[in-house]
Formats: sequence, C-alpha cells, structure tokens
Amino acid sequence: MSGSEGVSHDIERLYGNHHGWLLAWVNWRLGNAADAADLAHDAFVRLLTRPCHFDDARQARSYLRKMADGMCIDLWRRRNLEQAWLETLAAQPEPTASSAEQQAIVLEALGEIDAMLRELPPKVAHAFVMAVACEMTDQEVADILNVSSRMVRKYIAQAMLCCLKLEARLAPGQPDGPRGPRDAAACPSLP
Repeated sequence: MSGSEGVSHDIERLYGNHHGWLLAWVNWRLGNAADAADLAHDAFVRLLTRPCHFDDARQARSYLRKMADGMCIDLWRRRNLEQAWLETLAAQPEPTASSAEQQAIVLEALGEIDAMLRELPPKVAHAFVMAVACEMTDQEVADILNVSSRMVRKYIAQAMLCCLKLEARLAPGQPDGPRGPRDAAACPSLP
C-alpha cells in the first residue's frame, strides 16, 4: 500500500469511527444541525490536507474536538462580523445602500482584516485599533499598553505594513487570482 493510500485508509477509518460522535458534539455546541454537518465534514477535509497520526481513539477525539471548537469560534466570529455589517447597512439611508456585490466584497474584506489582526502580536493589534479606529493619541495608547510612545509608532507601522500587504494581495490582477498568494510571513513580529 502506498503512503497516500495508507493516509486515505486511516482517514476513512477515523471518519467511520468518529464522524457520528463529532457531528453530535458540534451540533450540541452550535445548536444547528446544518452548520454542525458542514463543520464536521470540514474537520475531516482538513485531516485529508494535513494528516495526523493518533495512538488511540481518545487522542483522536481530543484532537477532533479541539479542531472543531476552533472552527466553531471562527464561524461565530464570521457571523458577528456579518451581523455588524448588516446592522450598519440597515442604519444607512436607502440611496446610499450598497449593492449585494459590494456588501459581499466588504464582508470578505472585514474577514481578511479580522484574520490579519488576529495574526498580529496582541500589543500590535491593540495599538493599531486604538490609534486608528478609536483615534487615540500615541501617548494615550502607550499609557494603556504600558510601553513608550515610540514603541506605539513601531507597532502602528508594523500593522500598517500588514494592511498594505493585505491591500496589495486583494487587488485585482494579482498572481493566483484576484486575491493573490497568501504570504505566511507577511507580518513579522517585532523583536
């Protein structure tokens, strides 16, 4: 049996032994059978792309539960962003309301920004949000984060670099489609 056939057989066995349990657990967590079915399926698809070896059923279930828990959190985060956007749209006067295509583009961009902020070191993300979204001064941010105002400038510069890279990647006409390739090391941490 070749390596890929072995992995496929392992996933098939894992799916047969644990899919029903995982589906029930995710359904309990989400309270929605359709979303639970999607997430349970996606968990096993992830295992196909990144195979893992488990010594026993307990270890497999622990891994699957942890992965599915993260997927539930991502789903809730995405839905919260969508809900906030829909509430913002509902508050706009009718003539300025966006088209369905524009709304989809904004939701995708919000998701990308959220993902970018979560990938940044916490102080960098907090400094950026406080300075840009909350319009706080460097000194106000520095006082809250217990760092110098010079460090706040460095944090904001690092976040702005990530924003520019994200904007370039999302620009139409980039290699690998309209979003361009994702650079895993796009936003390095400050020393």
